[in-house]
Amino acid sequence: MKNLQIKNWPITIISFLLFSVGILVIYSSSPELALQQSFFAIVGFLIFVFIAQFDYRSIKNLVTPIYFLTIILLVVVFVLGIETRGSIRWIPLGPFNMQPSEFAKPALILFLAHFWTRNVSSWKSILTSLILFLPISFLVFKQPDLGSTMTITAIWIGILFSSGISTKKLVTLVIIGVLFIPVSWFLLHDYQKERITSFFAPETDPLGRGYNLIQSTIAVGSGELLGRGLGRGTQSRLQFLPEFRTDFIFASIAEELGFIGALLILILYLILLFYLLWVAKEAYDFFGFLLISGVVSMISFQTVVNIGMNIGLLPITGITLPLISYGGSSLIATFICLGLAASVIKYKKRIDMELKED
Repeated sequence: MKNLQIKNWPITIISFLLFSVGILVIYSSSPELALQQSFFAIVGFLIFVFIAQFDYRSIKNLVTPIYFLTIILLVVVFVLGIETRGSIRWIPLGPFNMQPSEFAKPALILFLAHFWTRNVSSWKSILTSLILFLPISFLVFKQPDLGSTMTITAIWIGILFSSGISTKKLVTLVIIGVLFIPVSWFLLHDYQKERITSFFAPETDPLGRGYNLIQSTIAVGSGELLGRGLGRGTQSRLQFLPEFRTDFIFASIAEELGFIGALLILILYLILLFYLLWVAKEAYDFFGFLLISGVVSMISFQTVVNIGMNIGLLPITGITLPLISYGGSSLIATFICLGLAASVIKYKKRIDMELKED
């Protein structure tokens, strides 16, 4: 029973608080959806506890099968997937739908972390990692799912920068990335381009392209200091605010719980990220360090972009707020990543104790 104890309380407590806030806000508008999210939270948490008990180093043997399984699932989406609002992202599984692009995130973290433990940061290795990354990113982008594509790209960049890359290579890659930005514009769909252009001048089309951004900033501002009260947000409850349980749930929280509630959410994320960075620093080996780097890259990118678009600082992108937004696949995938992080710190502690006993 000793091995079944949850030793990673900071991750456990913060995760519980974050998904509890999400369920509470979802419940205020839809008890049925809140019940579904509670089910996903329980499943995700059990998976988190299960993964946390394993020695993360033993997962290395499963990295390659997981990588190819992820690609297969992303291909299956185009065959068996259901179309929603012009996108094919979900595979129906009875009463629930699975979104493979979400599970591609922990799979890619595992694969890239393992890759860089076996390769030095040479140009050849960088190119190889990019080639191995492209099939997943291409399949996700073609769904189309720009938000998930950006997130897995952030994972690739985060782990690459953590792999010990030299300053010269880093600067060169940054320059290449900046030069690629204009080219990437022509790869976007028309509605994705409209989201970006509307960010700079939403008032020119307040009922069309600029609608989401305007309604989101109104919701955030109307919450003021203490908020309108749970379930009393006019923007979300009267459905002026779109996707108020997923992409714009932070705006809904800010409207109902005010600046104080939004600030508490930010503090929880900061504590979680700083703790994970400490875990990375204390990791027993390079594989554990890179695993945490990937998890931090994923959570920090999603959090910054989601909140940024909710308060009008970034263009509208379909990216969920980790542990809070409605969605079973996103919630479970995040718990998988946190389980890997918990395993790293747990077995670091166990190794330390064994060394002291010796």
